[in-house]
Amino acid sequence: MELALLYSGGKDSTLAALFLDSFYDVTLVTARFGLTDDWEHARDAAASLDYDFRAVDLDRSVAEAAVERMVADGYPRNGIQQVHERALERVADLGVTAVADGTRRDDRVPTVSRAQAQSLEDRHGVDYIAPLSGFGRRAVDRLVESNLDVRVGPSEQIPKADYEGELRELLAREHGVEAVVEVFPDHEQTYVEGLRDPDTSK
Repeated sequence: MELALLYSGGKDSTLAALFLDSFYDVTLVTARFGLTDDWEHARDAAASLDYDFRAVDLDRSVAEAAVERMVADGYPRNGIQQVHERALERVADLGVTAVADGTRRDDRVPTVSRAQAQSLEDRHGVDYIAPLSGFGRRAVDRLVESNLDVRVGPSEQIPKADYEGELRELLAREHGVEAVVEVFPDHEQTYVEGLRDPDTSK
C-alpha cells in the first residue's frame, strides 16, 4: 500500500515515517510555492534516511492568502493551518492509498480535526493517518534522542521545508522584514540529518 507523508525534514514528520514504514510503501512529500529552495532540505533529509521523495507545487495564491491572514491576526497559526489543509488536499490527489502527517497530540498548529480527516478521506478515497497523534512532546523528544541525528537552532537558521521559510519570504516581500519579526515568534526548529547509530544512543 502506498502512503504519501507530508514531510518537512524535521523530527516529527521523520518519526511519523519510521512508524509507518513497516506497513506502507512510504514516500515523503514536500509541498512548495517556488519562493525559496527550502524544499531541497527535506529532499536531502529524505535521502539520508533512504526514503523516496517527491515535491509537489501549491498555487502561490495559497501562500498569499495565508500571509494576509497572518498579518491580520498578528501571529502565524491560522495562516499555517490554511496551508497545511491545502497541502493535505494536494497530496491526497497523488493516487495513494493513504496520506499522513507528523502532527502530535499537543500541537497547536497544524491540527486536523476528526471532521476534517473524515471529509478528506470521503472526498479523496484515501485513509488519513496521524501516527503521532497519541504522543506528547516529551515522548517525541525521547524517541528522537534515541533514534535520530538532529540539528536544532533558531527557526531562521535551521533549514526546513515546513512552509514557514517560504511564508516568511513572501511576508518580507509584501510587508517588509519587520513584519516577519512581528508575526513570527522566536522558536527552535529541528532538521534531521539521519538515523542515530544505535551504539551511541544508549
